[in-house]
Amino acid sequence: MKRVLASGTFDILHPGHGIYLEEAKKIGGNDAELYVVIARDSTVKKNKRTPIIGENQRREMVQMLKPVDKAVLGNENGDIFKIVEEINPDIIAIGPDQCHDENKIQEEINKRHLKAKVKRVNVYHNAQLDSSCKIIKKIKKTDFKDKLDDCD
Repeated sequence: MKRVLASGTFDILHPGHGIYLEEAKKIGGNDAELYVVIARDSTVKKNKRTPIIGENQRREMVQMLKPVDKAVLGNENGDIFKIVEEINPDIIAIGPDQCHDENKIQEEINKRHLKAKVKRVNVYHNAQLDSSCKIIKKIKKTDFKDKLDDCD
């Protein structure tokens, strides 16, 4: 059985996240085991923006997704490869819209004498709201007057 590692922020889940994880698992074959590393709040704040959903809830939601065998929080120490060493995957699946350089990741994996091969998922879900940022922007533009009285 091959172990595949996927990673991301997964803030405000949308179909693109599900497709990325389904495709990541497929890379490993029929009996692959999919581990998903959820970016810590501190990492998201440093590299993107303040997350809408906290890290523990994001991990919990990803764990509930059908393709996922195990969802874990990433390391806060700044060494993104420490979790790779712990999980020891056969494959690291990079998302189609993630701006990671596969060659640089593979070089670091090789330097650390790890077995993982880096592969990019090429399937992307094109939709009007195909990213968490687009969803946030739409929410910010929406006039919810009188509609939020029912929300607690």
